[in-house]
Amino acid sequence: MNCYVLTLFPDMITGGLNTSITGRAIEEGLIRLDAVNIRDYTLNKHGKTDDYPYGGGAGMVMQAQPVYDAYRSVRSRIDYDPRVIYLTPQGRVFNQTMARELALEKGIVFLCGHYEGVDERVLDEIVTDHVSIGDFVLTGGELPAMCMIDAISRMIPGVLHNNESAEDDSLSDGLLEFPQYSRPEVWNGRQVPKILLSGDHAKVDAWRREQSLIRTALRRPDLLEHAVISPREREFIRKYLADSGEV
Repeated sequence: MNCYVLTLFPDMITGGLNTSITGRAIEEGLIRLDAVNIRDYTLNKHGKTDDYPYGGGAGMVMQAQPVYDAYRSVRSRIDYDPRVIYLTPQGRVFNQTMARELALEKGIVFLCGHYEGVDERVLDEIVTDHVSIGDFVLTGGELPAMCMIDAISRMIPGVLHNNESAEDDSLSDGLLEFPQYSRPEVWNGRQVPKILLSGDHAKVDAWRREQSLIRTALRRPDLLEHAVISPREREFIRKYLADSGEV
């Protein structure tokens, strides 16, 4: 996976991703990260990449030329047309399904906007996907880009060193993950559920599945509409909520 991030703050990208699991994946060559500084491609002698918006209004707009030339610098080094993702609150909301889909790409370009946005003409020229990480506004696209790269990288074989880790993640099948416990067996008067100490893997798996169903129903019921669950499990959820007084 080749990740190219067009940004005004390359140190923010490399500093955030060259650590932990993504840092190890980069070191091992499973992910290639290239933070491309848009300022390196401006024709302005002072390094400016923005100007006042036509039509007036507050703030500044990132100009088309430096963004386009930064993209062309990437495209000239590769032999294919990459997906180009513009991080914007106006985009489709990123989720685990999209992460799994994007992990199949050979390379992705992430465009990080700032100020009041990016000149629409260059977006029309190069962007293939408008993507949001949620219904809120951030200072720029760097944090969303890092979130997406982190999530996508977990889907790439070898990155986690344990395929089951990705398979059991929250949202891998549309449900939230079951609760996890570690030693000691009793902490602060709280006991680890006995079933997890039983050694009966079938019963443990069944308990974890039930906990995922319950947790999703209580915390993110909106996910149940598209989750991969059986009619029997839907009935289990209905009965649990009714018995617990949640409905």
